[in-house]
Amino acid sequence: MAPLSSRNANHVVFLVLLLSFSAQLHGSWGQAGDNFVTFQNSQFNSEFFVSWETSNVLTVDEGRTLQLLLTENSGTGVSSVGQYLFGYIRASIKLIPNDSAGTVTTFYMSSAGPTHDELDFEFLGNASGQPYTLQTNVFAGGVGGREQRIGLWFDPREDFHQYSVIWNYKTISFYVDDVLIRVFQNHEASGQPFPVSQPMKVYSSLFDASSWATQGGLVKIDWTQAPFVASYSDYVLDACFWDTTFPRPECATPQAGDWWNAEYFQTIPDNQLGQMNWVTTNFMQYNYCTDTLRYPIAPFECTAPYNS
Repeated sequence: MAPLSSRNANHVVFLVLLLSFSAQLHGSWGQAGDNFVTFQNSQFNSEFFVSWETSNVLTVDEGRTLQLLLTENSGTGVSSVGQYLFGYIRASIKLIPNDSAGTVTTFYMSSAGPTHDELDFEFLGNASGQPYTLQTNVFAGGVGGREQRIGLWFDPREDFHQYSVIWNYKTISFYVDDVLIRVFQNHEASGQPFPVSQPMKVYSSLFDASSWATQGGLVKIDWTQAPFVASYSDYVLDACFWDTTFPRPECATPQAGDWWNAEYFQTIPDNQLGQMNWVTTNFMQYNYCTDTLRYPIAPFECTAPYNS
């Protein structure tokens, strides 16, 4: 997939997304010509690379679908060649069918180093017939520990579903099928780190997490079910490409033409707040904000009002 460097057409993307949000975010994002990049095999080969275990990465459906495999010998992962600072990422993912206990499938962004920033979708597998758990997390300045876990209102093994993030200098918003599930806002003024300066790559991976993924590690991987396969399609990336040849890339300064920095995406519109509350009320399994054993005093962002 190729990075989108043109800013002249970003207002078109913004209008398309705004119309989609106005439709309650239960449909597709829509398309805006070349402003949306759909995963193709040739683009994968040029813009992504296999970061570990090449033999466990396949492309099918004439290159339109990427498959990550987990075998008893190894998991696997892919990484974007480019780095990005602020923007929109999305992937359609179909998770491991049948028994997936002990496995973790991921789609995330991350910078490098001990003080890295990271935005995570992590899918925790389960035994056959038991539901998947979606864990999201945010790292800022190398500090994570902000896990939230939800159940899903559908079976993510039966078909592809969309998982996306909008990231700007004020707000990080996580979506499942265009339903807002989580928001993390910028409270730097109150001393809380926020991802604003470190460019990130886009990653996908599948690995053995028997020690913690399913019921706290009580249920291990059943290797008789291997290979485990997670499928990805419809990669979309509309973000500011971090050009390392310039000492001060323009990504670091919000640009009027970047739709993800528009005021609409810096706050939580009323219709989306209702969606997030619906998810929290009906599907939340774990929230670090209410874990008094880990955090006797709730982290600042847990009690701060949402910015308006």
